[in-house]
Amino acid sequence: MSTVRVFVTLKPSLLDSAGRTVADSLGKLGFDEVQGARIGKVIELQVERVDEARIREMCDTLLANPVIEDYRIEVAP
Repeated sequence: MSTVRVFVTLKPSLLDSAGRTVADSLGKLGFDEVQGARIGKVIELQVERVDEARIREMCDTLLANPVIEDYRIEVAP
């Protein structure tokens, strides 16, 4: 069994309102070094075998919205 992680984030051209709220809140709490934040999600899959084309199909079909989100696939060691 293998573990695959899919990292899903909004495309850079889209406003990330949740990320902006986090960055603003951290600044108000005294963490002035934070200039920005982006929020995403991590999906961890347990698969019998790693088939990257199949995983990309999963992402494009259900796990990410390719119109507004990018994703990156990582196979855990």
